[in-house]
Amino acid sequence: MAIAIRLARGGAKKRPYYRIVVADSRRARDGKFLEQVGTYNPLLAKDDEGRVKLIEDRIRYWLGVGAQPTDRVHRFLDKAGILERAAKNNPQKGEPGENAKERAEEKAAKIAAAEEAAKAAEEEAKAAAAAPAEEAPAEEAPAEEAAAEEAPAADEAEAKAE
Repeated sequence: MAIAIRLARGGAKKRPYYRIVVADSRRARDGKFLEQVGTYNPLLAKDDEGRVKLIEDRIRYWLGVGAQPTDRVHRFLDKAGILERAAKNNPQKGEPGENAKERAEEKAAKIAAAEEAAKAAEEEAKAAAAAPAEEAPAEEAPAEEAAAEEAPAADEAEAKAE
């Protein structure tokens, strides 16, 4: 039988309270246990003495007969000086997954393409500004004349309609 020292949740919704219990590892989290060896109240301040309460001699007994603590309980035992816990190092902890990396590369490519398009538009604008100034008014003049010719025709159409 595999024995675990783990947390069993109690308390109301959004008001957790945990018992530190020794139980068969195959049992449900909040199910039948062999012995309660402490409590944990996460709602209390971290420096509060009542946050974690342990019965050290019973924990030492269960560790002696082969009980394995869960990671969270192991942290409590390390802090209490009962059981040494080796520090874990995960160098890939903050590294994004493959899909996130692909999305980031696609986004970078889109940004680069947008920057190139902006530079090209800027260069075209500079080239248009460098062109002779005589061309711009010549292009606008026929448009103004056409608008002026349309205005009297619209006035004539209104007069006929009346």
